Amino acid sequence: MLADSDTRWKWGALTARRLQPDARLDGYLLRGRATPTVRQLGEVGARADSLREIRGVDFLDLMERGPEATDRTRYDVLVLACVGGAVQAMLHGLGHAWRSGGRRPVVVTGYVGVVYEKLADGLLLRHGADVVLANSRHDADRFRAVYRGVGAPDDSVVECALPFLGGAPYEAPHAPYTVVFAAQPSVPENREGRTYLLRRAVEHARRHPDREVLIKLRSRPGEHTTHIEELPYQKLAAKVPGGLPANCRLVYGNMGEVLDRTDLMVTVSSTAALESLHRGIPTAVLTDLGIREALGNHHFLGSGCLVSWDELDAGHRPEPDPDWLARQGVAPAVPAAPRPPQEGAPPGRGPAEYEHAFDAARDRVAALVAADHLPSLTPYYTPRTAPGYLPGVLARYGLDPQGAPLAGYTDAPQETGGLRQFARDTVREAARGAYRHGVQRVAPAIRRWGQL
Repeated sequence: MLADSDTRWKWGALTARRLQPDARLDGYLLRGRATPTVRQLGEVGARADSLREIRGVDFLDLMERGPEATDRTRYDVLVLACVGGAVQAMLHGLGHAWRSGGRRPVVVTGYVGVVYEKLADGLLLRHGADVVLANSRHDADRFRAVYRGVGAPDDSVVECALPFLGGAPYEAPHAPYTVVFAAQPSVPENREGRTYLLRRAVEHARRHPDREVLIKLRSRPGEHTTHIEELPYQKLAAKVPGGLPANCRLVYGNMGEVLDRTDLMVTVSSTAALESLHRGIPTAVLTDLGIREALGNHHFLGSGCLVSWDELDAGHRPEPDPDWLARQGVAPAVPAAPRPPQEGAPPGRGPAEYEHAFDAARDRVAALVAADHLPSLTPYYTPRTAPGYLPGVLARYGLDPQGAPLAGYTDAPQETGGLRQFARDTVREAARGAYRHGVQRVAPAIRRWGQL
């Protein structure tokens, strides 16, 4: 499994376990700006049998070389749990590495959580994998529509569910009653929005001194996540007039463990809302800053969960729509009854079906693993279909338009990621500094330059 951030490591490792529960799992971390720390990996609660940090070109080299390194014939499945550009680069790189034919692993990819932006872009960057996992019936329909819309095969799309749903179903309020605000690194992006959300959480704690209000954060200062966090809540909390009340505090840790003591989950659009809904915990998706694509809360239209802080302060508790939950693959967790095998039966259709949600994906992967021959990887994007886009995507990961390593790239120092990586890290740090000092109009340009 190859991953490039904390949440994608969690999704990739747990997906691999769902697909082949008894198989050995070798984990590789793609070196970059979002490479998680040891603490972050421990927090997500998804472990591998081995772990190695690596550059993309070196990972491809391992996939190509013989038994003296990592013989590709020993791997049955390769899960790519990366951002779309990295997946596309690895697909082309693997296609080049495996150009001689022979047995190869089954390549699987997908999305970490809620797919609320860049649907076409992200999906087409993932096209070419043997299996593209969709976390719900809703997503599977959208994914196939995108592939059909460009005339690309859509048979790689397989419906499943988020692999990290679970935990004990919610039964009764805790003592004290606990409200959790699940903060997000980049939603909203601006200081005004983030300050507003923090202020409302603090005010809720002051209005309800008998409750505990937890502000769940993804990372500690200096750590990076899937999304860049320019305005960490830790710094905003330090500026709250009078400080945080005694019943309001910042917390970290595994989300599942936090949900064990949650009576009301509040967020803008975090995937934590889906985990909470699956467990039957009252879940509020905030409308205070509007219902907007940029916030991602438009994904929850029809869910019954859209409310404001004013409504929550007044005691309103949202009731989720059962049909919406079923379409999203997050039907409430209840003990799953044994089900006789049914050919072609769709997974994840009812409240007792989550344990069967990976049946179709597991069967598809098993059939591909058992096949005598797998075709070459054939992504939709090629130098012919996207000559002004694909070369730039591949170059970011040290590959030429044919998927071969760029001249001199494999010789760059591996321990530091090479001069190119050093340059990117330097400009990203400059961007963060610019934001910290209020240079709002300059920093985005520096950040964009740092992605080259």
